Parts: sequence; C-alpha cells; structure tokens
Amino acid sequence: MNHQENLRRKTFTRRAAILAAGKLGLLSALGARLYWLQAVEAEKYRVWAEENRINLRLLPPARGRIVDRAGADLARNERNYCLVLAREAARELDSALDEIGEYVALDDADRDRIARDAARRDTFAPLLVKEHLAWAQVAAVEVNMPYLSGVSIDARRTRFYPHRDALVHVLGYVGAAEEKDLTGDPLLTLPDFPVGKNGMEKIHDEALRGGAGAVEVEVNAHGRVIRELSRREGAPGSDVELHIDLGAQRFAAGLLPDDSAAAVLIDARDGSVNALVSTPAYDPHLFTRTMSAAEWRALHENPRAPLSNKTISGRYPPGSTFKPAVALAALDAGIVDPAETVWCPGFGKVGREIRHCWKRHGHGHVDMIQAIAQSCDVYFYELAMRTGIERIAAMAERLGLGARTGIDMPNETSAPMPTPGWKEATVGEPWVVGDTTGVGIGQSYMLATPLQLAVMTARLANGGRAVRPRVTRGVRGAGEAAAPPPPEDLGIDAAALGIVRRGMDEVVNNRRGTAWGARIEAPETAMAGKTGTSQVRTISAEERKTGVIANDDLPWELRDHALFVGYAPRAAPRFAVAVVIEHGGSSKRAAAAARDILAEAQRLMPPDPPPTA
Repeated sequence: MNHQENLRRKTFTRRAAILAAGKLGLLSALGARLYWLQAVEAEKYRVWAEENRINLRLLPPARGRIVDRAGADLARNERNYCLVLAREAARELDSALDEIGEYVALDDADRDRIARDAARRDTFAPLLVKEHLAWAQVAAVEVNMPYLSGVSIDARRTRFYPHRDALVHVLGYVGAAEEKDLTGDPLLTLPDFPVGKNGMEKIHDEALRGGAGAVEVEVNAHGRVIRELSRREGAPGSDVELHIDLGAQRFAAGLLPDDSAAAVLIDARDGSVNALVSTPAYDPHLFTRTMSAAEWRALHENPRAPLSNKTISGRYPPGSTFKPAVALAALDAGIVDPAETVWCPGFGKVGREIRHCWKRHGHGHVDMIQAIAQSCDVYFYELAMRTGIERIAAMAERLGLGARTGIDMPNETSAPMPTPGWKEATVGEPWVVGDTTGVGIGQSYMLATPLQLAVMTARLANGGRAVRPRVTRGVRGAGEAAAPPPPEDLGIDAAALGIVRRGMDEVVNNRRGTAWGARIEAPETAMAGKTGTSQVRTISAEERKTGVIANDDLPWELRDHALFVGYAPRAAPRFAVAVVIEHGGSSKRAAAAARDILAEAQRLMPPDPPPTA
C-alpha cells in the first residue's frame, strides 16, 4: 500500500508541477501581452480610441448665388432641416428606418431612394433620410435621439429659385451627385450634396460649389453626438453674375406662358443675352427634392415639351425670316440689282413644277425692298435660283447659321446648312433646283434654332460684326474678367446691308409690310424686322383651289410655326430679338410678342447717358 501511495503522490506532484508551469507560462504570456499593449503600443491604441470617440465630419459650404445684370437674386440658398443616418453607428438599415419611421413618416419612395444611396455610397458616408423637416418633426427626433442609433439633425441650405419657372431654362437646377458626377472631390460624398445639373448651375458648378469645412464632434458608443470640439467653416462658393435682365426675362416669359414657344433677346452690339425664354417651363424645385412618378410623367409626356430649352435646342424651318440672308447673299455677290422687279402673279415656275406664293393672287411687280417688306415668295424663288445654294449657304454661315453659336450653356444643338454635298451624304439623293428655291424661302431642309436667328438678326443690325452670344457676365471673386474682344467684321458690303435693313424697316413701318400692325409707333424706339411662317404639312391642290384652310381650323400639331426676328431702335440698333411660336399659325402673333419685348427692353435698359465733358 505504501508503494502505491508513494507512486500516486509522485504522479500528482509531477502533474501539479506541469500545471503550475503551464499557468506560469500563460501568466507570463498575458503579462507580456499586457505590457505590449499598454506600454509598447499604448500610443497607437490611444489614437484608435480617440478616433472612435471623435468623428471628423465635412461641412458643406454655402453655394454661391446667381444674380442678374443688376445684382437681383436669381438663385440663392435657404435653411433646410435634414435627418441624417450614420450607417456605421446604426444597426441593420431596415431596422434603423423602422425606428425613425415612428417619428418621421417614410414612404416606399423614401425607402427605395435610401436603399439606392446605401448601395452606391461608401459605408462611412452618411445617408440622407428625409429633408425639409417641419419643426415639430425636428423636435420629436431630438427628444428621442438617445434611442435612435446614428441619427442626427443637420441644418443645411437648400437651393431656392425665387422666380421659379421664369428662369429655369437659363439657370437649370441642382440635384444629388450621381456616380457619373464623382470626381474625387470629398464634398460629393456628402448625402445629397447639390451639383449643377443644367444651365448656369452646371456650367459654373465648380465656382458655385465652394470649399469644404470640417467639424470635430465627440460621440458615444451609439454614434450620438455628445459635443462639438472644433469647427472650421467652409469657403462659400462664388457668386455668378449674368447678362440676363430679370425684368425683361419675366416680361418675355409672361407673354407666351401657355404656348410652346421661344424668345431670345440679345444686345446686337456685343452679343450679351438679356432674355432667354422657353415655354412652357417647369418648377426647378421639383428636382431639388424627390419627384413623384406622376410629376415626372406630367413633364415627360407633355406634347409641348417643357423640359426642352427650345431657344438652343429647338430646330425649326426659319421660313421668311431667312429671306434677308438670301437677299444679302445675292447683293454681296453682285448678281442682282435691288431695283430690278419680278412679276408675282401668285405662283412661279421652278423647273417643271409650279411653286405658289403665300399671297394667293400675287404681289404684282416687286423689287428687292418691296419683296422683303411684303415677303413675296415668287421673288425669292427667282433670287435663290440666280444666286445658287453655295452662295446662300456661305452667307448664312457668315451670319451665324449652320453651326452652334458657342453660347456658354450646355446642350446647344444646331443643324448643318443644306448643300448638295450635305444632301448626297445625308439623304442619298442629288440636289435639285426645287431644293434651292425651298431654302430660298427658309423651308425644305433648312433648319435653325431661335438663338441662331437672334444672332443672324444682330449681325444684320450691327453692320455685319460677328457678335457671339454670352449669358455669363462674370464670376465674383475670380479676379477682373477680361473684356471680350471687339466682334470681328464679317466683311459684308455696307451698301448691301443698308438695302436689306431698309427692307426690314418697311416690313414693320410701311402700310404694305407684313408686320405693320405690330409696329412701335414712337420714332425713337421704332423697330425693324422680318415675319416668318413655316409650314409643317403640304397644302393640297384642292385646298389651294378652295382657299387654304385657316390654321385655327386645324389640329394644333398641323398648324404653321409663327416666327419674327427684329431689332430696335431701327436708327441705331441695340437689341435684337427672335420669337418662335410652335404651331402658332399667323406670324402676327410672333411679331406682336417681339414688339412688346423690344419695347420693354428699351424701357428697362435705356441707352447709357453721354459722357460728361
């Protein structure tokens, strides 16, 4: 028994020693690890702990204003209370949204938008849950914030357009940065940071955006802000000043609110754009918040295309507004005597075809000035055939047609000047004489935007100088803007220009002119111009026999386009205007609108006083 007992004691003592050695080894390792963590790497873990306690957040800067030529606000910022969720501090996203929904209503559209944002943003980027909160909602969230993980109220600024649809096609609008907008600027990772999406907001986005600020806040384990430690405000964006005159813009927009129309008013001396109106328009605030499906359909499916900026992207046959350019091409080439007359019985022969004049029984004998004033189609059929399409195209391009004008706005379109080479390449058919006569009255393949027509008119009015349209007057804080160089002289014969301008004068100020009823009677502000009507359908022989059906009797989409281009004052032109009313029927409507715009422009922007001695 003693032997067995001694053996058990020895075994126990050996095991105890091994166990004690193991414990000692573990304690030594633990001690070494504690020393390593608390002494060697103490600074590292202190920094990590501090980073968990302190969050550095970007502060969005105030977006710069957009103002008109007199400094009136066109776009500014207003206070906007937003509910923001820090995802890294919240639990599962749906659960967090359910908790928030007890205090701030979230519909399916809100949840879908938040889910999309969460999928495309980094995990650390905060999510915008709801904006434009009422004060009662702000109070409810603030009171319950200890129970809402990762939630905070952010007092932001939202973009506000005080004149709403009157300027939307000039200013554009802002929206949240999309993936295509991300350029590495950390500001763009902020939830719904505003980015210019169209118009001046897009063209000058970087200048308007400003520079980010930063704030250091102390947070608890749930991500709730305990206190603010430091703050550095961002640099506000620069203000952008436009040539637009608010009074002229609003006046022009109010003339044709229910029409599908465009009106452009520019300074014929230097090309500065004083009004740029496309109707119908839309409220830009629809794009600064979440738009409903019904609102989007109402805009997208409207046949009058409110989303389109017709001034720079609408392409229309210019009709008879193009006749001054045809006359100038003939005079500049020296192939016609302006005093020579053409007989107009109401139709003319073009090859084997009979082409009709707009005036059923004709104009009789007309010379160039009379043909411009009375818009005789037969005269311009003859003139176009004698001049030739190449000369007409060359003059049109000198006057600003056939290519983009280069205006400082996005999405400008154009149409190439039709020529034999263009038709062969585009249509696959040879050029025929009927194409030339069609272009001669601004029809056939001829297209132009309202802005191009305004530029053409300005160049006719200012003595043949190549003004280019400009909306931006300057960016404040960017230093002194260099004055644009004087417009290039196009080298057009002054006598030829004088004849064309006399014809445009008689369009309005001669009793037989096509716009006599739309004249400005005061001699010092009187205008000159040219009417135009462009067909969108072919008139049948039966209609010509019985008398053409009145536009008012046709469906809207089959009525003629109504156009007018003009300038004022006629003696020393300062303003040039182009008005296009889609399916407006009679050009008298466009002429009356242009008259009112020119009269108002001269009232609002009188000539500069003469320099004092």
